[in-house]
Amino acid sequence: QVQLVESGGGLVQPGGSLRLSCAASGGIFGLLAMGWYRQPPEKERELVATISVGGTTNYADSVKGRFTISRDNAKNTMYLQMNSLKPEDTGVYYCNGRRILLGADRDYWGRGTPVTVSS
Repeated sequence: QVQLVESGGGLVQPGGSLRLSCAASGGIFGLLAMGWYRQPPEKERELVATISVGGTTNYADSVKGRFTISRDNAKNTMYLQMNSLKPEDTGVYYCNGRRILLGADRDYWGRGTPVTVSS
């Protein structure tokens, strides 16, 4: 059974940086497409970035050029480096892992780590 645990969130000033980590257990990290999602206060969850099993990355337009998603399969860990943070980046950040199966995709979620960008 896959479990995902986020860490690294906190309070940071606008323009600052933060690095989030997602540690995975369950033995199939290398088979999961991974991603970061966030939920701003009183808004719906939105996609931030994804990274495929092969390392292909995609980013939401709002974070392109500022955020970098990466993974270390040897450590069963995914990261999100966030630079030039803005107040609108505030929200709870969730780690997602997706196992792609024919007709039966399976999603795994962490419990989230809060990020607040404020002076």
